[in-house]
Amino acid sequence: MATMTTTMEQPRHTASPGLWTPAYSLWLREIVRFYRQRSRVVGVLASPLLFWIVLGSGFAHSFHATGSSTNYLAYFFPGTIAMLVLFTAIFSMMSLIQDRNEGFLLSVMAAPVSRSSIVLGKVLGGATLAAIQGVIFLVFLPMIGIHPSLPDIGYSILLIALISFELTAVGFAIAWPMDSPQAFHAIVNLILLPMWMLSGALFPVHDASGWLRYLMMANPLTYGVVALQQSLLGQSQDFLNMGENLVITAILCLVFFVLSWAIVNRRTHKPAA
Repeated sequence: MATMTTTMEQPRHTASPGLWTPAYSLWLREIVRFYRQRSRVVGVLASPLLFWIVLGSGFAHSFHATGSSTNYLAYFFPGTIAMLVLFTAIFSMMSLIQDRNEGFLLSVMAAPVSRSSIVLGKVLGGATLAAIQGVIFLVFLPMIGIHPSLPDIGYSILLIALISFELTAVGFAIAWPMDSPQAFHAIVNLILLPMWMLSGALFPVHDASGWLRYLMMANPLTYGVVALQQSLLGQSQDFLNMGENLVITAILCLVFFVLSWAIVNRRTHKPAA
């Protein structure tokens, strides 16, 4: 009897699934859910394409009037990829709010998984979707007479992946404390869209006025967009070269991912009654 009692009193240890298995499950869920919503796929791809054609054609004459030899449709192309990535990151991180309201996120957090796996899975899922669509958009390059070399294409794909991860991590950090899509949209209009507009996507950094140029240099998205312009268009008039912009973009990816991880792992201390 003593042996049986000792055996029964032994604590049960729940096996931890680790970091990668839950992260992979959340990543796969993001991919499957996105491509099951066909209207969402069409909307994310069609909006930047329409914006690129209309705005690029409208500003073509004004852009040539500044003395630039680059066609504005060509100049605006890397910025359109950044906008496409931004839209995908926004929509994918809105699912975070939906998961919380539907109770799915609470069940995941109650499971014996690390919160780091939640951040990793959600951010990788959104970044993968954004990167895939950004790379697909490269097929329109021949339409504007751009024929980059294979190394430049590979470099551009790497930059698209980094920009996707960076923007998705920023979106995660913003969406995590939110409890309504309306609040998230307000923050997007206040922060993310101006961040894209002041990234060099619409006009070159070196042509901006003094104070605006410093604001663009402080914008974390600028370095990725300028590097993408340099790889696709061969431009080198801005403040840093491609290698430096790539390194800064990679560092910013890590910074925003750590920020998202810190927000998720933050403990809220309620005052004692």
